[in-house]
This record gives sequence, structure tokens and C-alpha cells, in this order.
Amino acid sequence: MSYPSVERFKDVTDRNVLALQEAKQAGVKVVGQYCIYSPLEIALAAGAVPVSLCGTKNDSIPPAESILPRSLCPLIKSSFGFALEDSCPYLAASDIVVADTTCDGKKKMFELLSERKSMFMLQLPQIQNEPALAYWKGQYERLVRELELRFGVVIGEKELRSAIRKANRFRLALKSVLDLAKKKPSPLSGMQLMEIAHRASFVPDWDKATELLEDMAREVDASGESPFAASAPRILLTGVPVGLGSHKVVKLLEDCGASVVCLDNCSCYKKVRLMIDENADPLDALASRYLDTPCSVMSPNPNRYAVLENLAAEFRVDAVVDLTWQGCQTYDVESWSVKRFVREKLHLPFLQIVTDYSPADTEQLKVRVEAFLEMLR
Repeated sequence: MSYPSVERFKDVTDRNVLALQEAKQAGVKVVGQYCIYSPLEIALAAGAVPVSLCGTKNDSIPPAESILPRSLCPLIKSSFGFALEDSCPYLAASDIVVADTTCDGKKKMFELLSERKSMFMLQLPQIQNEPALAYWKGQYERLVRELELRFGVVIGEKELRSAIRKANRFRLALKSVLDLAKKKPSPLSGMQLMEIAHRASFVPDWDKATELLEDMAREVDASGESPFAASAPRILLTGVPVGLGSHKVVKLLEDCGASVVCLDNCSCYKKVRLMIDENADPLDALASRYLDTPCSVMSPNPNRYAVLENLAAEFRVDAVVDLTWQGCQTYDVESWSVKRFVREKLHLPFLQIVTDYSPADTEQLKVRVEAFLEMLR
């Protein structure tokens, strides 16, 4: 189902690359980021444009496998393949790349990438407690000093507070769109939710994007229409990030008759789950909010289960599907605990899907998905 406001958003974001190049020509700096532990607000406070860099295309994987192991996560290989071929305009435009030491595969890939691109590493603690929070704030202080030095700017409390307000408004606008799927039936498909969140990761003009998202939320909310029957099984998709090019499981679920109402991953709902406290010390607030991210690299990772419980209730889901990329050890191991939690605590059906970006296993996955959905019906 198409809405004029969604099409306007697509039209504007189709020009993201051109708009970014125009901003570069005007002297604006670009900060590439690989993970949502990297704070958008510090880049904004430096007067720069933050853009997402994680690879979501299968095309860039074969060249990466000339250096990286074939058994490695496709997201890592896709990201590195873009760098090898110099085929990602956002990476090419980045004046500096901020990367986080999340999983081991990414950490080692970043070492190789640093030979080709100017990098700044945030050393992420993998536990969420007070000592880790103090340490993480120190990492953000390092990033502030680095961007000040590189870009010749001052990033003070005033600049950080302004950036926090801008980012909060943007997040609230995107969240208001994603939250529309709480309606039954959802007025937006999971594919639309995924694409909107994906496109929002590359916009150079945040004010314009925020206005477009706010318009979209109002129009879709008022429409009263839906591409789904009220009886369509409502799915919460959790796990690894997805984007345009790595969306086959989202599409497959909906092609088989389900409605994906929430994508609990760092490419979609995790980006908007929490706002930043605008009244607290800026770096304290940023460190607290970002360290709270419930990624499987955290050990233990209690936030993930609390978030799942809340989202399952808020979106009134009928089942949980856990998507894991082949070679992603932390999400793969954690899936057993997630399954137990979903079945025993939430009393919901659960399905784990382990796959990669290739379409080779689509028919095999379709059989599993159809059987799962039939059980729900």
C-alpha cells in the first residue's frame, strides 16, 4: 500500500548521495559510523553529517572473501567489500570513520580497513554497569577531542545540547512512524518499516527528514487503511540488522502471509527506543543512553529480554522470529536463551532463522516459514 508522504520521503532520500556531495562541496564534514553505539550527536555537534556504513548488499561479498574468511558474518564481509571496491559513496565521502569494538569479526576487519580509511576506534566495554559507564563516557570524551582537532571546531556543552535536541526530534519522528504498526492491522508493511528506517540512516538534512517523517506519521495514522487482514499473524523480528539488500527474511515472512510489525534490531527499532535526557550533563546522558543498547555482544545482556517483553506487548505480536546471520556467533549462541525466554516467559511461538545475504536458500526457508505460520493459524 502506497502513501503520498512515503513516496515523498523516498523521492527525497533517493537524492541522499547527491545531497551529501553538495554538502561536502560546501565544506561540511562527514562522519561514517558502523554501529549505533557511535553517538550521532557528537558528529552533529561538530557540524558534521553522520552516515551509516554497514554493508547490506550481497554484491560486495565476493571481493571481500579474497581477504576475509568465507565463514565470516555477511554484514562484515559486505562492509569490507565496499571498501575494497570503493563502491560505497557514503564511505568514500566520510572524512573519518568511527568504529566500535563490538564483535571480534568487526574488530579485526576494522584493523584491515584502517589501512584504507581514516579510522577512530571506540573501545566498547561489554558489560553494562557503573564502571563500564564511566569508562564509556571517557571514550566519548576522546571522540570529542579527536573531532575538534580534525575539524578545527569546538564541541562544548552548548553544541552538544543543540545536537541532542535535534537528534531527539529526529528519533521521535521516526519512532512515530514505526509505532504505527502497533495498530491492528498495521497500516505499514514490515518491508516499508525497514526501508524507511534504512533510508533515514543516510540523510544529510536532518531537519528536512524530520519534517517528512512527521508528515508521514500524520498521514498514515489518519488513513485507516492497511495492506493486511486483521487475521494476519503479527511477527516481532529480532536479532541482527537488516536493510535494503539484506531484507529477504522480512520479505519472505510477508510473502507467506505474515505482518512484520516490529523489527527489534539496530537498523530499525533499537535506534529510536530511547531518547537522550536533554537536561543532564550531555556526555553523561549520551554515554548512558548508548551503552544501554541491548546488543548480543553484551555479557550478560538482560536488557534484550526486557525490551522483547515490552515490544511483544506493545505491538501485540503472535510470534517472535530471531534472525541470525551465518557466522554471527554472539547472536547465534544467545538465540537459545531468547527462545527459552519467549516460550516460557512470553508464552509465544518462536522461530530462529540462520541465513546470509544470498538468495540461494530462499525456497528452503520458505518451507520453514510457511510451516511456522500455519502452526500460528
